[in-house]
Amino acid sequence: MVAGHLREKNGYYHIVLNYVDEYGKRHTPSKSTGLPVKGNKKRAEKMLIEARSAKEAELEARALERSTGKVSTDSILFTTFLLDWLEMIKKNVEETTYGAYSMGIKSKIIPYFEEHHPGLLLREIKPKHIQDYYTYELTVRGVSANTVIHRHANIRKALQHAFKLGLIDTNPADRIERPKKEKFVGSAYEEDELNRLFEVVKGDPIELGVILGAFYGLRRSEAVGLKWDAIDFKKKTITIRHTVTQATIDGKSKIIQKDRTKTKASYRSLPLVPPFEELLYRLKAEQELNRKLCGRSYCRQYTDYIYVNEIGELVKPGYITQHFPLVLEKNGMRKIRFHDLRHSCASLLYANGVSLKEIQEWLGHSDISTTSNIYTHLNFSSKVASANAILGVYPSK
Repeated sequence: MVAGHLREKNGYYHIVLNYVDEYGKRHTPSKSTGLPVKGNKKRAEKMLIEARSAKEAELEARALERSTGKVSTDSILFTTFLLDWLEMIKKNVEETTYGAYSMGIKSKIIPYFEEHHPGLLLREIKPKHIQDYYTYELTVRGVSANTVIHRHANIRKALQHAFKLGLIDTNPADRIERPKKEKFVGSAYEEDELNRLFEVVKGDPIELGVILGAFYGLRRSEAVGLKWDAIDFKKKTITIRHTVTQATIDGKSKIIQKDRTKTKASYRSLPLVPPFEELLYRLKAEQELNRKLCGRSYCRQYTDYIYVNEIGELVKPGYITQHFPLVLEKNGMRKIRFHDLRHSCASLLYANGVSLKEIQEWLGHSDISTTSNIYTHLNFSSKVASANAILGVYPSK
């Protein structure tokens, strides 16, 4: 059943429908009637009844199509096809990839088209519809160009699948102008800032993450995914080979554990330095004590992981992202992202004469171009040295 009501907005009546689709998801699309509030209540109520009837007929037709297996290409809604495409790719992509696609499509793309183009059929979608959506995201919602590019990837891949199935003649997403990708410029802490950071995080749950990010340049997923068997106390090495990520899938947060790294190059061994070795021994002793103190209340699911809390629960990646800026603010430190500790590590290495090739291997980049593109600012000191070298021949006054 489709419920609905009228809402007054900016002096006009808007129709607001309320229904649950075949996937169990509730929708509340809103559409202007174009009728001013004054003197048009009966006309607006009539339009509301017609809109409810049309939506009920549409839902009944879709239910019949799904039960009989006979689908008319003339009746497929664009938003419905996006949901069908999501279901289709669910088992063919990484969970984190599906989570990102699902979040963008279900919480951003579909709500926009349901509000601004309710009832838009798949076969009716034009490049203008898509271009207007990108403009809306950039100007009204104020999202970044890179975010819009990600949304474009979602829409284009879905429509490309529709094209391959013969549901549309061309892919309209191929005919729009994408915004230009914003060049990433990493923020980094100087050596004195890192020293102070190491001091303020001592004893804090974020301490391990900060050291792994700033000194070893580990990604958040690598820091959380570090296990005890990755530490060789005899050979004094740390091997990065397991990751833990967090994704929102169908509205629920999920922890994803993988016995592999982001890329082959990310699988790497790093030296176990004395200060960090001491920290590991301290953490190991604390975990053993907590197991005894908590008894049966201690979580034993993550005993092979290093980054756990007092009751043995795995420290979630989301906690690090949320807690890190709070620590910086509390201690009056310059605001950076947790991932920027990785950039700080690279800056420190370069400042101490480590080559880009060696930094690439330390950070686990698969291609040195990735290292040089992200850390081009590291080359500035060498440019200054070059400038000073030719000052001797510069004509004086």
